[in-house]
Amino acid sequence: MYDIGQLFLYPTLAMIGLLFLYAFWALGQFAMQAWLRRRHGIESGRGYLLVAWAQTHGVSHPDALDVAAHRLLERLRIATRVAPMLGLVATMIPMGPALKSLSGGNLANVGENLTIAFSAVILALIAASITFWVVNVRRRWLAEELVWLGQAREAAP
Repeated sequence: MYDIGQLFLYPTLAMIGLLFLYAFWALGQFAMQAWLRRRHGIESGRGYLLVAWAQTHGVSHPDALDVAAHRLLERLRIATRVAPMLGLVATMIPMGPALKSLSGGNLANVGENLTIAFSAVILALIAASITFWVVNVRRRWLAEELVWLGQAREAAP
């Protein structure tokens, strides 16, 4: 079991690295969307993802818009939830070798393994924090867009 667990260290660290990069990419995309929302009205669809999607696809049914809104948040929501779990995994995997080294008196190896463990969890928590913030603001934006689209549908002849 110990050896099987050790096999997952590098893939887990790679996933944390990718999620960390994704979080900053999502933050940049979010900043650009906020800038577009300030510059353009909701009618333009620029910076308003759900409005733009509805205009492109010609959809105004509330259920279809709700599904589209969930789809627009899906990757961010997954990243928000998966990053802390991977951080925990990346913390626990090096703890086995660290404890093994501690029992053998090899303190340098203990320090190396603990450095990996805590660095990984820090990056994972930063990624989760960024994506959590972005997903929550976007959720509010999408709710506002759903209300606007509902009002526009009711006002249409």
